[in-house]
Amino acid sequence: MIFAVGALWAVGFSPEGLIPKAIDNTDYSAASYIGTLALSILAYKGFTTITNSGGEIIKPKKNVGRSIIVSLLICTLIYFLVAFAVNSSLTISEIFQAKDYSLAEVAKPTFGAFGLYFTAGIAIIATISGVIASIFAVSRMTAMLTDMELIPHSHLGMSGRIQKHMLVYVMAIVIILTIFFDLSRIASIGAIFYLVMDMIIHWGVYKHLREEVKANGIIVLIALVLDFIVLAAFLWIKSTSDLLVLVVSASVMLIVFAGEKWFLSRAD
Repeated sequence: MIFAVGALWAVGFSPEGLIPKAIDNTDYSAASYIGTLALSILAYKGFTTITNSGGEIIKPKKNVGRSIIVSLLICTLIYFLVAFAVNSSLTISEIFQAKDYSLAEVAKPTFGAFGLYFTAGIAIIATISGVIASIFAVSRMTAMLTDMELIPHSHLGMSGRIQKHMLVYVMAIVIILTIFFDLSRIASIGAIFYLVMDMIIHWGVYKHLREEVKANGIIVLIALVLDFIVLAAFLWIKSTSDLLVLVVSASVMLIVFAGEKWFLSRAD
């Protein structure tokens, strides 16, 4: 927020300063705009860390919903500040060149070269804290699924609670992804998996749990349709620009679904 406000300070907080520096004349398809929402959704999915850690929250029935709303509002505020700041000073091509350092580039008039180091430091802290929080939440969820005998588990000689085992497994997957893919591809694969998982959960809630959890069926179906539209557009874009992401995502999903079906059939 400090960097975003500093950049907006440089343009004088005037409405004229918030107008894009230069218009990109490239004609983008509607699918391109919709497809970018797939990655944008990942930027807001931090609230799932809260829901997966509900057992750690005091009075979860009351406070989980509140914390989700507060986290979404904080994210929206920060992202809009950053978007306005970057949009007011850089063209699309300049943003593409600067990539992860676009905010530091924008803040140069106010913070100078120090901005680069500050941005890198914030990025490192944010990444580490975000990864730790996500891994902890996923380990709790997968440990719960293990206790419910819905996914396979092996101790592999490790002692301690199942959740600690899951931390090791999740970290192993993260390391493998980091070795073989760059950040943009990991994000793309994550977006595909997340949207597919989201659609499955929406349909499951609508078909089996709607009455039990008192869910509004119309809202659930709208969310399902919107997820499908965004996913379809994103898959279309990736099919023309990075087919490897689709091949890897589809292959891993088939392995997961086949393995889960085999495991559940054995359990029955």
